[in-house]
Amino acid sequence: MTHAANPIADALSRHPLLIVDGALATELEARGCDLNDSLWSARVLAESPELIRQVHLDYFRAGADIAITSSYQATIEGYMARGMSESEALELITRSVRLAAQARDDFWHEADHEGRPKPLVAASVGPYGAWLADGSEYRGHYGIDEADLVDFHRARMAALVAAGADVLACETMPSLIEAKALVTVLAEFPEISAWITFTAHDGEHISEGTPIAECARWLDQQPQVAALGVNCTALEHISSLLEQMAAATDKPLIVYPNSGETYDAASKTWQGSCGASHGGGFGEQAGQWYARGARLIGGCCRTTPEDIRAVAAFRAGL
Repeated sequence: MTHAANPIADALSRHPLLIVDGALATELEARGCDLNDSLWSARVLAESPELIRQVHLDYFRAGADIAITSSYQATIEGYMARGMSESEALELITRSVRLAAQARDDFWHEADHEGRPKPLVAASVGPYGAWLADGSEYRGHYGIDEADLVDFHRARMAALVAAGADVLACETMPSLIEAKALVTVLAEFPEISAWITFTAHDGEHISEGTPIAECARWLDQQPQVAALGVNCTALEHISSLLEQMAAATDKPLIVYPNSGETYDAASKTWQGSCGASHGGGFGEQAGQWYARGARLIGGCCRTTPEDIRAVAAFRAGL
């Protein structure tokens, strides 16, 4: 029987904390990309892939140990809706892994890394709601069943595994049903492990209402799940969510929340302060999350290489 490789466990056996990168889309927009599109950053995979490689490289230089690929919203269905063939769509999904791996290899040959782990490439598997592009990854009520979700995720996950990803990042999941569908597909690729992270609307419940502790207890029993946690969630909920999960699982906990700003859907703009709200800057908050059990820490929407640099500074003091 094949046992899944678990590079996260291997790295954590030698290092107290692994640093996940920050927002890809925020950095692409800073480089002039227009992401007001149903494909979001997946559009850049087709149009300006070199920019994606540069963003990955910037995060590695800031201290990230793990790059999350640009495949979050890269789906066969989404690309085919733009007139591409299935093979063209799969090539772009595969490209997302190659770009992150190239950035990792370029970074690793740059300089002495003073005991840092060699970075990992985590292939992003976004939720069904990301392809719908209607915000339902923050609600989770899609109107389809678990079997439909298995069918939706299978081909993309197969492509990401075949492309050579070190681990799958099944992220921004709003429901336990979708997490169960992902674990079902994952079993078809016994050589690889994954993390599963949820979106949450408060300090105890994921977006569709299931207690995060219940999710953690179920995932704790899944051998291919290497870590679990939350992402794309407001800063003020992270500490409570970690406490709920830590009481329900012994698996490594991962958090990569949003910056502290709030998205205004009407104006399509972000409001509020970034990073400094809710208990200090990102580095200070990383210390609070670490104390509550987080062993993989990064950033999601509106975070930057500076936020990752702050987490790296915290780790340097461990």
